Amino acid sequence: MAQKIITIYMDDLTGEESSEAATHTLSLDGVTYELDLSPDSYDQLLEAMAPFTRVGRKTGKGKKSARKGTPSGENTAEIRAWAKANGYTVSDRGRVPAEIREAYAKASK
Repeated sequence: MAQKIITIYMDDLTGEESSEAATHTLSLDGVTYELDLSPDSYDQLLEAMAPFTRVGRKTGKGKKSARKGTPSGENTAEIRAWAKANGYTVSDRGRVPAEIREAYAKASK
């Protein structure tokens, strides 16, 4: 028996078929997303993110953290203890705010 497989590429944003759709990956707060976008939708994504990517720090392409959600080598318990001892308000659980991690890093130098 013969089979014919047809692959239809669709833009995830518009739902329209697009022979030019490509897969793009983005990450936010430790969650990685994949989107299949046509060139127009990809341009729209880049335009929407431009104010943030212009001022953001690049962390490298494909770099993996030692533990999910924390930069490699960081000891969050130690950072929390330092933050509390130095007058910062930090929760006992969850993500340690970037400003506290940066202040800790500067103080540790």
